[in-house]
Amino acid sequence: MLSSLISSIAFFLIAVSAHGGGGEYVHYGGGIPVYACNLQINREVSFCPKPFNYSCLCTNENALATYAGCLAYKNRISEAALHQMGEFCENGNVELEHDWIDSALERFNKYAKSAREIEGFNRSIPINVPFILNETSMNRFNDAYSIFLGNYDDSLFYGTSTLMYWLLIIVIGAITNWTKFLFPGFTKKLTNPVINFWRKHVSMPAAFGRKKSEEQGFWKIFDWLLPSRFESIVIFLFYVFVVVIHCINITAIDQDPVFLTKYDAELRYVSDRTGIVATIMMPLTILFAGRNNFLQWISGYNYTAFMAYHRHTARIMFVLVVIHAVGFSILLGERYAADMKEEYLIWGTVATVAGGIILVQAMLFFRRRWYEIFLLIHIAMAVLWVVGTWIHVEELGYIWFVYPSVAVWALDRAVRIGRLVAFGFPTSDVILLADETIKVVVPKPSYWKSIPGGHAFIHFLKPTYFWQSHPFTFTESVEEKNNIVLYVKVKGGITHSLYQLLTKAPGKAIKMKVAIEGPYGEPTAARTADTAVFVAGGNGIPGIYSEVLDIALRAGQNSNKVLKLVWVVREYRSLFWFYEQLVSLKNVNIETTIYVTKPNNLVCVEEFRSRFASSDISSEDTSEKNSSREKLDTCDDQEKERILELVKSELSHIQFKEGRPNIEELVRDEVNHSAGSIGFVTCGHPIMVDELRYYCAQNISNPNKNRVDFYEQLQVWA
Repeated sequence: MLSSLISSIAFFLIAVSAHGGGGEYVHYGGGIPVYACNLQINREVSFCPKPFNYSCLCTNENALATYAGCLAYKNRISEAALHQMGEFCENGNVELEHDWIDSALERFNKYAKSAREIEGFNRSIPINVPFILNETSMNRFNDAYSIFLGNYDDSLFYGTSTLMYWLLIIVIGAITNWTKFLFPGFTKKLTNPVINFWRKHVSMPAAFGRKKSEEQGFWKIFDWLLPSRFESIVIFLFYVFVVVIHCINITAIDQDPVFLTKYDAELRYVSDRTGIVATIMMPLTILFAGRNNFLQWISGYNYTAFMAYHRHTARIMFVLVVIHAVGFSILLGERYAADMKEEYLIWGTVATVAGGIILVQAMLFFRRRWYEIFLLIHIAMAVLWVVGTWIHVEELGYIWFVYPSVAVWALDRAVRIGRLVAFGFPTSDVILLADETIKVVVPKPSYWKSIPGGHAFIHFLKPTYFWQSHPFTFTESVEEKNNIVLYVKVKGGITHSLYQLLTKAPGKAIKMKVAIEGPYGEPTAARTADTAVFVAGGNGIPGIYSEVLDIALRAGQNSNKVLKLVWVVREYRSLFWFYEQLVSLKNVNIETTIYVTKPNNLVCVEEFRSRFASSDISSEDTSEKNSSREKLDTCDDQEKERILELVKSELSHIQFKEGRPNIEELVRDEVNHSAGSIGFVTCGHPIMVDELRYYCAQNISNPNKNRVDFYEQLQVWA
């Protein structure tokens, strides 16, 4: 059944491509015997002064009779064969009569002679009778062409099967994802040993050990990110699948009459198949990398997963193209220099070189250190890849398979531009807080609906970096519901440029035009769990906060759902840039705990001073001293301690713990104390995220038989 489905899709592609521009795709099928007969006839006998002269052959009754006799061997006459014969004759500007085969076959049966029966037969001298071809040779020519031309048809089938492979993976993801939302009660009961084994050892953990979000590598240059174990299995099986489809139905016959040697024949088959399969894979490879990838919404796989799939399908596609290029370079032999002047070969070479550059510059080492340069080169080389492929295959019948690639890319860009234009280009307030985080307050259009846990791409409209867009999670403003707030951690690149700009600005605040593309992402299924624990680290809090708050507001105060928020920060100053949101948690049913890993570092704590009256902070006998310090915007350790007391008093609904959380204990305790299913959602430092994933997997099998789920909001963009 699967084979029939793939065949149906493949032949649908053929039917549509036949009406596309450029060279028409040829499905050989029943027309293969005509190619075999044509080559054999032109090799073994002459009817015209020159071989392959269809103006002569298609008007020579003895030649047509010989073609008819060849096709009649083993009943190879079919509508497809007759159509192909008509195509040959059209090349010589000859149109065959509708019933030519009947009269030609009748003449063959009456007058045909073999080489032995023709006195002084010389295959280079034209004869005036139909010719009986050697049956052994007919079998060899037919077998050789069945493999050679059948390989084109097989390659279409196998190329389509690569798409079907990913369709299967998407369907698996869709069933898993949507079952959690549509049938939460059923999902909670899926805790039997088989399901738990699958989730504990396959679907949830990292590929090896604990590292998934945290990069791995050696020699400082060769860094990489390993997908999850399930994703790794999917990718590995795809590698195996691609190898298998390039090893089957590809063995040439001995003494191949078409390519003369078995080696050349098999080299041609491999070169053809790799090129065709790579071309068919291209649209999906581009789709996987798109921000508006509809498969992400259907399957529930996050952007990070699709980026992993994109990288590996792209690598496979490039390797196939290299094999294709090397194979044909060998086959061209002495003709290489002359043939390489052909435009389609030049552009094929351009595409291959561009693909090689992409492969090298897309290394994690370069992406992390010079992302902006990487992005420019990546886009430029991708354009050269697509353009080069377009020109290379345009007259070969495969241009239609490039159209979806261009359409996918163009649609993604059009939607992105549409989102930017629809949002407008508002003036935002950009503020540096606690010397570590940039707060961007952006007025949003009335139609724009926030996605809890979602993210948006922001363009800062300055001449030096307006073209760059960076993703950040956001929250709705506590003070003004028509604003969204993005929190940007100061790092390198554009964030460091903004940091330098803000440190020189009065009040460390400026107004700046921005453009917002989004929102992207979807809420997790943690909302369906009986207990939901949201764990954030550092600047990972905005998306985590927005999702847990949304669940709490929807559930109401009387809900039995248990919601917990855990935020891990290095210093108390980190509370400052998210303070309003923390205060707002007082009136919602969320148990909040904040871990401060470096509690003795009180740098920038004085920034809280603006929230409290001076009399609350300072005693009367030190008022004069404090007044002078206020002018300098500094305070001593005693005042800082007093400020912290006031902060904790105002945030009395939050439990503060000093030191690092023990993730193992946290997960185990939450699972054991949960009254039912439990879901963990996290975003933060990669090490923390990986730890939480690991211990969630370890606790899937628990004494209470509670369903344990893990959801990762951390998106690895570079």
